[in-house]
Amino acid sequence: MADRVREPYAAPGQQREAAMMGMYIFLASETMLFSGLFLVALHLRLEHAPEVVAASRQMHYFIGAANTALLLTSSLLVALAVEAAREGRARPAVLATAILLGLGFLALKAVEYRMEYAEGILPLPGAVTEFSSPARHAFMNLYLIATALHAVHLSIGLGLLATLAVRLLRGTLPLPERSIVMVNAGLYWHLVDVIWIFLYPVFYLAR
Repeated sequence: MADRVREPYAAPGQQREAAMMGMYIFLASETMLFSGLFLVALHLRLEHAPEVVAASRQMHYFIGAANTALLLTSSLLVALAVEAAREGRARPAVLATAILLGLGFLALKAVEYRMEYAEGILPLPGAVTEFSSPARHAFMNLYLIATALHAVHLSIGLGLLATLAVRLLRGTLPLPERSIVMVNAGLYWHLVDVIWIFLYPVFYLAR
C-alpha cells in the first residue's frame, strides 16, 4: 500500500504549472462573469443611446478618474513586489502601499455612492430616485451591480495582499521557492484593475 503513495507532482516546475493553470481557469471564469454585464451595457448603449448618455453625464467622472489612477499605481506596485519575489527578495512595504491605495479606492467609492444616493440617482432599496425613463433606471441598476461586484472582488484581493504582506514580514513565505503564490495573487489583482479600466469608460464616459 505504501508503495502506491506518490507525490502528486514529479518536480516543483510541474507544481507551478498546475497552479498557474488553475489560476488561469479561475480568472477566465471571473472574466466571463463581468463580460455578461458588459454585454448588457452594450445592448443598452445601442438601443437607448440618449438615455444612457444622459445617465452617464450625471456620474462623478473625476472620482472615477482618481480611482483609476489609484488602481493603476497599485497594480504597478504589486508587479514590482511579484518581480522581487521571483528574485528571492521580500517587499512587504511595497505590498502594504498597494493595499493602502486599494483602501483609498474603496473609500472614494463609498463617498461617491453617498453622493449619488443624496442626488437620487443610486437605485438602492428605500432610496428616493427619479428616472426619466426605464432605460435610464436600468443603466443605473447595472452600474450599481457592476461596481458593487467589482468592490467585492477588490476587497478579496486586498485580503490576499494583506495575507502575503504579513507572511513576507514574518519570513514565513520562502522565496523564490513559493513565489508562485505571489504571482497568482498578482494576476488576480491585475484582473480586478483591468475590469475597472473597462468599467470606467462604460459608465462614466458614455457620450
